[in-house]
Amino acid sequence: QDILHSLCSRPLQANLKADWTNKPLLQRCQELVKVIDDYPAKELHPVFPWLVESIFGSLDGVIVGWNLRFLHTRMNEYNTVMDFLDPSGPMMKLVYKLQAEDYKYEIPISYLPSPVKASIQEGVLPDCPLFHNKLQFPMSGLLTLNPFEYYMFNFAFILNLKFQTYPPGQHGSCSDSAYFVLVDAYLKHFLPTEGNVPPSPFSDPRGSVAPPAPRSPSVPYVGYGVHSTSLLKRHISHQPSVNADPAAQEIWRSETLLQVFVEMWLHHYSLEMYQKLQSPQVKEPFNPTEEHVLVVRLLVKHLHAFSNSLKQEQATSPSTHSHASPLEEFKRVVIQRFVQQKLYVFLQHCFGHWPLDASFRAVLETWLSYIQPWRYTGEKSNPQTDVQNRTVPDKWASFVQENLLMYTKLFQGFLSRAMRTDLVNAKNALMVFRVAKVFAQPNLSEMIHKGEQLFLEPEHVLHHRQPRVFLTPAHSGSFLSSRQPAGTDAVFKVKSHVYGLEGQDCQYKQMFGTELRAVVLKLIQIIAQARQTAKRISDHSAEAAANNSFLSWFSVSSSDPSYTFSGGEADDMGECVKKTHEFLDKALDYLCQIFRLNSGQLSQLMANLACTEDDGGSKQLPDCIQSENGLVLTDLGRMQIINGLRRFAIEYQGDPELQPIRSYENALLVRLLFKLSTFINDLMGDHMEALCSRQDLLGRVSRHYLTRSSAIVEQRRRSPVTRQARGHPQRARLSLRGLASYRTLLLLLLLYLFFALLSFGLLSSTALILVIGLVYELLLVLFADKLKAH
Repeated sequence: QDILHSLCSRPLQANLKADWTNKPLLQRCQELVKVIDDYPAKELHPVFPWLVESIFGSLDGVIVGWNLRFLHTRMNEYNTVMDFLDPSGPMMKLVYKLQAEDYKYEIPISYLPSPVKASIQEGVLPDCPLFHNKLQFPMSGLLTLNPFEYYMFNFAFILNLKFQTYPPGQHGSCSDSAYFVLVDAYLKHFLPTEGNVPPSPFSDPRGSVAPPAPRSPSVPYVGYGVHSTSLLKRHISHQPSVNADPAAQEIWRSETLLQVFVEMWLHHYSLEMYQKLQSPQVKEPFNPTEEHVLVVRLLVKHLHAFSNSLKQEQATSPSTHSHASPLEEFKRVVIQRFVQQKLYVFLQHCFGHWPLDASFRAVLETWLSYIQPWRYTGEKSNPQTDVQNRTVPDKWASFVQENLLMYTKLFQGFLSRAMRTDLVNAKNALMVFRVAKVFAQPNLSEMIHKGEQLFLEPEHVLHHRQPRVFLTPAHSGSFLSSRQPAGTDAVFKVKSHVYGLEGQDCQYKQMFGTELRAVVLKLIQIIAQARQTAKRISDHSAEAAANNSFLSWFSVSSSDPSYTFSGGEADDMGECVKKTHEFLDKALDYLCQIFRLNSGQLSQLMANLACTEDDGGSKQLPDCIQSENGLVLTDLGRMQIINGLRRFAIEYQGDPELQPIRSYENALLVRLLFKLSTFINDLMGDHMEALCSRQDLLGRVSRHYLTRSSAIVEQRRRSPVTRQARGHPQRARLSLRGLASYRTLLLLLLLYLFFALLSFGLLSSTALILVIGLVYELLLVLFADKLKAH
């Protein structure tokens, strides 16, 4: 009562705003619950837009709100937020309370996805019914939505905000964020796999919650899998309001939720732009994040489960469609009608523009989830049966045929990516393995091949866009009453699907044709080469591990600056290489199964590869062409480097005295010894140059100590350096940097300790060490030629 009394003393919204920043979240939510319960819709109406913005953030990203994408289970506010925003929680109660009074809220058209915004600005009604009867004419730049639509629009828009970041010191995965969990909760509530959509538990004195305004029959529901120019180009001003089929209104919340999610998450690329400019170079304004794709995958998986919960008799018998409930009829058409087209264009864009790194796994799994609806049937399979040996049931043949491009075109896109990816990397090898494993499922390749045969039937070639009316419902304002013509057959469905997405003039490339088969053979060769490269790396890391001594922690196993393996890194590399071998071996087997490659063909490919390797190909430089500035990589050379087939002998090309301080060197000693050697070289430089120019024994010894080894110079000639770098003269000088190495220091310490045990003093020990060093180096000089020959 005290809360209500204080709230009544001034306007409700002003009071809530004043307390919003001063009180903790739990107390705010408790007060909001009482306000929603006790205040009439008339007073809650002006509060609703402010409350939605305060929770979800503003559309321009200036107000962060509750930061749902970065709120995780381990945070204190998580449970409070989830209870308040639950599909049956207080916030949804407010939505229904306002819905009953038929209040409207506005959103600027500028925040709509680019294709929708462009269509509206051109005066053409978008194909999604979500926008019907919600646009004002003359154009005001605003979209008028009911409370449920407004709430879901703001909720879905959160995913498009790219400048939201984790709070300082907070990190977590996408799948346990409040936003991800809420998406899952809303999908399960409004698109239930069991039972009906729960009715609103909240009632208004006027009666039950009202449905939204009906769609106009003059602009029939053009399904999401359809793009019909003749039906779309109707001016925005012509939107008469009439009564729609009451049965369709029973699931208006389910339909609205799905339309909002699909439009806001998938419809960022126009079908027209895709058909005209199918090129990775085409830059469109929206680039999805990995989190965005993971949420899309959650949507795809749930829609499969929702669609597959359709009663068996409803799915198989057309005669029972007229007796089906609106929800069952909705399940029957939800995938093809709502998702297929926009998801296809969305995935095509990701395949062409996503970076060539392991983050592509999110896109890959979204694609694989869509093309395997049989994984989400809810049927419990025998755990004793290997997943790979489970045959895809024949009943899914129609799904494969009506989604043919999802299998064939995107598979071709993946092949293109795989051939430009470093397959020695275990994460990239895993992606090739995943795709090959999915397509190798028994019966799936036969279904795809059958779909291609149906599309290539010459007597059913479509000469114009009219046949796509097959996917367009009758002029009743609802998709529920649509019926397929009696003469429709599988050929018609496949052709409508392909021409609808790729255009009438598309040049279809068969997945099992000779052209793609040649690409697969090339990929198999690349896989085999990657396996051999992985084996070389494995041998290298094993050798490095074997050569490690107890001194390795001083020297990091080697003083060679180009050395890359050490200690635990070698162990990790060995484990990754082992996984790479496993993934690539299985991927080869699966690809042979899919494309019916016999052991003879595979053996011939391997033999050709082995001959190339035996010829020393792996030891050669990558393929280059000589230019005036030195060697320039060709496309073949880049592929060889990406897959680890060949490499340049990369090493430090500057002054050895000025190279970065190594981990096996003492930084202070390096700097002090550099100053000392520089002083000596400046003072005695001419004398050292004269000694090195002598041809006797003294000259040979001087050149050994005062100039770089000829072996290093020779090794540099194998690197693609410019002529200017090669021709740079080298002046004789003394280098003391070797004394700063921890290995050298430890060796000197051990020698001093050894001589101390033999009762030698400090000066006598130093003299003995110098004599031993000089004799050792002198022997190296005298027998240098014999050692080189050996």
